[in-house]
Amino acid sequence: MDSLGLFILLMLLCSQWTAVPAAEETTWTYTGLMGQSEWPQYFPDCGGTSQSPVDVATTQTKYDPSLIPLTPLGYSQHGNRPFTLYNNGHTAMIELPEWMGLGGLPWLFSAVQMHLHWGSGGPSHGGGEHTINGLSADAELHVVHYNSELYPNMSAAMTQRDGLAVLGILIVTGEETNPAFNNILNYLSRIRHADQKVLIPAFDVQSLLPKDLGRYYRYNGSLTTPPCYQSVIWTLFHERVQISKAQLLKMETILYSSKAEDRDQMLLQDNYRVTQPLNHRVVFASFSAESGKELSSGEVTAIVIGVMCGCVGLAVIIRFIVKTIRMKEPEKVKEQKQDMALNSTSAAEREKSPLPSLQTEP
Repeated sequence: MDSLGLFILLMLLCSQWTAVPAAEETTWTYTGLMGQSEWPQYFPDCGGTSQSPVDVATTQTKYDPSLIPLTPLGYSQHGNRPFTLYNNGHTAMIELPEWMGLGGLPWLFSAVQMHLHWGSGGPSHGGGEHTINGLSADAELHVVHYNSELYPNMSAAMTQRDGLAVLGILIVTGEETNPAFNNILNYLSRIRHADQKVLIPAFDVQSLLPKDLGRYYRYNGSLTTPPCYQSVIWTLFHERVQISKAQLLKMETILYSSKAEDRDQMLLQDNYRVTQPLNHRVVFASFSAESGKELSSGEVTAIVIGVMCGCVGLAVIIRFIVKTIRMKEPEKVKEQKQDMALNSTSAAEREKSPLPSLQTEP
């Protein structure tokens, strides 16, 4: 009877161990049975208090004058070795050489990879992960680095609080094509299915970044995908980069999250995590509220047109005033001449008229 009880107990323990698969073996998704709401069950850090992405409420950020502009190291010196573009079933990822790095942080960080997040509804339907004042971008680029000054590799660094540094670049759509992003998008058709890889020509990674690297938001957060380690120093740039609507459409419709041999083919879409609670964390800004005001192209155009209209209006007014003055001056001169003529005539007439004779008394 004791042996039977021990056997039953062992069976129960085995069933408990196998009921929840190991985190390393778990295939997670953004929606469905293994979607975002279920991540904490299999990846405990995903339920932590310092998760990413977050919404940046600009009125609640804190200006930190010690935040200096970031310095990409070797981003533009890509060399001749090709990059590896990889569909991992969750995103399109490019592996980066370790000699690329990032300066402007407390430690030296070496590049690991970069990847994209996007939606499914085209422009203005979301797809970026971080939001600013509740507004989402159409897509988002992440460039991942590990702390190579303190840790030997990515695996060792990713579990440490100061182990990773990720650049977040918000992407919006416009009319013009962004040639830099075609270095990635033009090759997506070669990795349409999960687990497919392709070598692509190396290119200037810095061309993907905003021109202004001095204005950004900084906070401590996590990886935005499982295992959601809370080890990321986030830098979210204030300036957005722009791609065309056609480029966004290609990003949203060309890849599959399923493998080539799978019967059910599923498009790789909406691969972004919803924003997480800030939980008393502070988001710092490298610029003050006054200097951080950025005008849109429409606002700039409106201001330029307004200034031009104002100048034209002022010129018209000045011209009208000058013309009026000039019109009045001849009249005044004419009146003065007429007065002078009248005065001259009166004087002449007085000179010609005889003086009255003096009468003497008899």
